[in-house]
Amino acid sequence: MAFGAGAGARSRHRAGSRLEGPGQPKVLGPAQAEELARSIALRLLTAAPKSRAQLEEALAKRLVPPDVAKKVLDRFEEVGLVDDQAYADMLVRTRHTERGLTGPALAAELRRRGIDDQVAAQAMAQVSLDDQAGRAEALAAKKLAATQGLDYQVRLRRTVAMLARKGYPSGLALEVTRRLLDQEAGADAE
Repeated sequence: MAFGAGAGARSRHRAGSRLEGPGQPKVLGPAQAEELARSIALRLLTAAPKSRAQLEEALAKRLVPPDVAKKVLDRFEEVGLVDDQAYADMLVRTRHTERGLTGPALAAELRRRGIDDQVAAQAMAQVSLDDQAGRAEALAAKKLAATQGLDYQVRLRRTVAMLARKGYPSGLALEVTRRLLDQEAGADAE
């Protein structure tokens, strides 16, 4: 019983920082609403970088008036706390390096996070064709190692499909996978 009471107290404490209370919305003055919006946005940015659209969505969920959210986020952009281009650049670098995403898969990831198409295109331009080919080869080699012992066609199909899901062009995926399978066959023949 004591556990439930403690959890309820914590829940009430968290709800107190929101604009709405139990039953009725709290009426906050402009300065209070702005301070709450600033606090929410800073807490979110402390946890992880966010796009302006993600912050706008979070503030809207907390019932921050749109004009207050705009004012706070405009100020955050002025001082460099919110920078969609830098965020998109970082996201493209990490998703390409760590997960091997490229092309349409990266574009979809950026779109989900509310990044403008023009900003996304600039960020995606930092991944060259050579970078894509090198990363595709590394991913294909890893997949082929995991499918060793299976039929050639099965390995080819699974590897090309994996690369396609990550956004690699089908021609590149097929070329890289065939080359690695041929190299593997040549090494086995020796």
